[in-house]
Amino acid sequence: MRRCAGPATLSLLLAAAAAPSAQACGACGCTLNSDWASQGYAAKPGLRFDLRYDYFNQDQLRSGTKAVDRGGFEIPNEMELQEKTLNRNLTATLDYSPSADWGLSLQVPVFNRYHVTLAEGDTDPSFSKANGLGDVRVLGRYQGFSDDHSFGVQFGVKLPTGGTKQTFHAGAQAGEPLDRGLQLGSGTTDLLLGCYAYGSLAPDWGVFGQVLFQKPLAEKDGFRPGDGVNANFGVRYTGFAGITPHLQVNIRAEGREAGLNADIDNSGATLAYLSPGLTFDLRPGFQVYAFAQVPIAQRVTGLQIEPRSSFSVGLHWAF
Repeated sequence: MRRCAGPATLSLLLAAAAAPSAQACGACGCTLNSDWASQGYAAKPGLRFDLRYDYFNQDQLRSGTKAVDRGGFEIPNEMELQEKTLNRNLTATLDYSPSADWGLSLQVPVFNRYHVTLAEGDTDPSFSKANGLGDVRVLGRYQGFSDDHSFGVQFGVKLPTGGTKQTFHAGAQAGEPLDRGLQLGSGTTDLLLGCYAYGSLAPDWGVFGQVLFQKPLAEKDGFRPGDGVNANFGVRYTGFAGITPHLQVNIRAEGREAGLNADIDNSGATLAYLSPGLTFDLRPGFQVYAFAQVPIAQRVTGLQIEPRSSFSVGLHWAF
């Protein structure tokens, strides 16, 4: 398996796996892959910078594998009925390869999140706004197993840099703590382990696959997010000058939350998305990319809200 020639591609930021699962909201986060290393574009020494913006509105109430009509619930209700979580997130990734075999990336997310929910027993909704730093990730890699560097392993940590003390700012629950799963950070240090491979299917056709496992190492303030696994598979066509079409399948599976402050009954999900997109070469070493993402399979535990679609745009520099 050899690296395909052509424009640089979109790949996994691993921010997908970074997004915490939200109470009654499933895996809150775009699962798109924008990790240049796992797609074969960091197989030589150098410095790279990626800046990505994700937009997704979680407003579809779901249970199991089906959408649920909110109009079928009595108000007030003994269960929380979430209305929407609007996410506008920015992630910066700095990646450095001192040699073709080794690499290190630093991923810094900043979240802008607006949330509306009808809490148990309430007749009026509650509102929250979150703006700030999320949980930072440090991820190393080794890909010196073969001469073409087409297989690699990843290892690192997610750090508890995001805030965990946000409250509702308006509505029936004003001043009350926001669900732990909707905070800017999980409060936990998580272990990250993964592997990836890339190569060519045919002339002008590239392919990659990547799996990343995330495991929280301890509980924090009565909350422990569930273990998570992200699997990403993609194909790209490099036969055009200056533009590369891509198609990804992104899968996210995560277990239930644990602890006194967890929503055990409404957490945990398995989600699959189809993600078409394009990368544009503006000049050597500088690319712009845009992707859409639509769900193709969703299975959630309890009542959770999920997005009907998401959109990502980004810039990538290779120095």
